[in-house]
Amino acid sequence: MKISKKDALIWFELFALMPEEEEINTKHEEIIYSTFAQIEAAIDHRNDTLISKIRSLKTLENRTFFVGNESKFPKGCRSCLLGTGLSAVRKTNKCNLECKFCYNYGQLEDIPPIGEDMWEIGGTKFYEKDIDLLLSIHQKPSGISYVYLEPFMEIEKYYSVIRKFSDAGIHQHLYTNGTLATEETLKALGEAGLSEIRFNLGASKCSDKVIENIGIAKKYIENVGVETPMTPEFFQAFFKKKQAILETKLDFINCAELHLNENNIDNYYGENMYISRHGYISPIWSRELTLKFMKKADEENWDLAVHDCSNYTKFARGLNLSSKAGMWFGASNYACEFSRIPYEVFLPILRDDKFKFLSEEELPDGYKPVGN
Repeated sequence: MKISKKDALIWFELFALMPEEEEINTKHEEIIYSTFAQIEAAIDHRNDTLISKIRSLKTLENRTFFVGNESKFPKGCRSCLLGTGLSAVRKTNKCNLECKFCYNYGQLEDIPPIGEDMWEIGGTKFYEKDIDLLLSIHQKPSGISYVYLEPFMEIEKYYSVIRKFSDAGIHQHLYTNGTLATEETLKALGEAGLSEIRFNLGASKCSDKVIENIGIAKKYIENVGVETPMTPEFFQAFFKKKQAILETKLDFINCAELHLNENNIDNYYGENMYISRHGYISPIWSRELTLKFMKKADEENWDLAVHDCSNYTKFARGLNLSSKAGMWFGASNYACEFSRIPYEVFLPILRDDKFKFLSEEELPDGYKPVGN
């Protein structure tokens, strides 16, 4: 059924008031899913219109979109979407910044440590000396990524581990906000064999220091780029400093569609939201801004790759990973990050007179709001 926006709002106002312990019945689920489908269809239509205006749009085997120099498309993303996925390597449990888009927002003082002299790889704890055993038993992955807060808080611990994986011929990329990096540490990472480094430029609001560090990184590390959740703040800050950023000769910009969890969603209270395939919840402006960003890059022929790392891309990533892991047909780790759907976050978009559903139908008997 194609629920009307008016009926969807009435129902969602009721769902938002329901106590957490109250069960949602089957008819309620049909109404909820119909509403989500109506919102998502309208968002897809808007995004398809923006996509149609990008003249030189490219795809990576239909798993994601990008524009620009294909040879500079990040190898870490190729590993993620086409290879054996990305094995997450975790070490640092602290960060020097607190960003409102961070998935650990409000919890940065409570992140449990990995353990003294230990690393978490694939969810298992290892000593550095155990990595040789791991490589001798497991098929080596096409790529690994150093994730989990800010590695430059203790970057000197990373060099020897990076060297081990480099000697094994594994592509490695590392995420950082870039504010603590120095020429000395960036050079050491390059000498250790780090393949790729990604700066979260939005974390520092495109600070001059981080832009300078991107240029320094290019001297020592083969693949250098930016990966940032696409927000209005990043979009505006980037274009104010576009020339300086492009002059660093970076290879790629990954524009991540911002998706929210229980930690950071309150920071975006009141924004128009949608839920993608009953999975990630995102503000609707995030991918819209990415597509406008890509259009500008295409028109101005930037010599790099700009990647639309959208919820669709994350969905494709999950399918690729499950396929390479030999899981059952259709298996995926893509899922909603909320234990209970926060119905109240969809009220702003249902109350927005400018946001229209593509088509509407009268609800069948038994599905109409009480009093209608």
